[in-house]
Amino acid sequence: MSTQREPEIGVRQLHAPWRDSYMQMLSTQRPSDPAKQVAPKPKSTSCFLQQYWLSPNDDVANHVIVRTGLPGQPTGGMIMLNAYPYANGHLLVALGAGRGRLLEYDAAQRAEFWSLVDLAVDLCERTLQCQGVNVGINQGMAAGAGVPEHLHAHVVPRWHGDTNFITTVGQVRIIPGALDKMAERYRAIWDEVRKEANVS
Repeated sequence: MSTQREPEIGVRQLHAPWRDSYMQMLSTQRPSDPAKQVAPKPKSTSCFLQQYWLSPNDDVANHVIVRTGLPGQPTGGMIMLNAYPYANGHLLVALGAGRGRLLEYDAAQRAEFWSLVDLAVDLCERTLQCQGVNVGINQGMAAGAGVPEHLHAHVVPRWHGDTNFITTVGQVRIIPGALDKMAERYRAIWDEVRKEANVS
């Protein structure tokens, strides 16, 4: 008789070792190097992130909060509101240059990307006084990327109890703030941050 106990908290585990042969079969059917895998072609000539990057005059309409650099420059990126947020004030962070994988960017670009993520977290906390923040990247379709051709980070403000019964029972997520009003709040804080940092 085993004396090992199930963990008292968290998700229970179901061990399914027979799945290993299936996973190995999948890996033999596709290139082992993810950089060589062929991503499905986007439906249009460019994704919305690229369209936003190429349209700086539409930043207000597109809810772009922060833009560093301009189209045609080798560096630069954006922080913007997610039009389909998980939580009120959900931000997206992306570089202007679209790449499918983090390691397709060079070291300087990755540093710039993470610097923008840092700024997005700071803006999120200052603007919303949230109790927590989720930061994540979905790289590739298998990881849940909605725009697999243009890597981006999600910065999601969180509060205790922000996911409740209506999400579970009704498959509905309540977003209490309008995007335009949320963008105004973020821009006001961004103006303060720029003045503090002496950034034009």
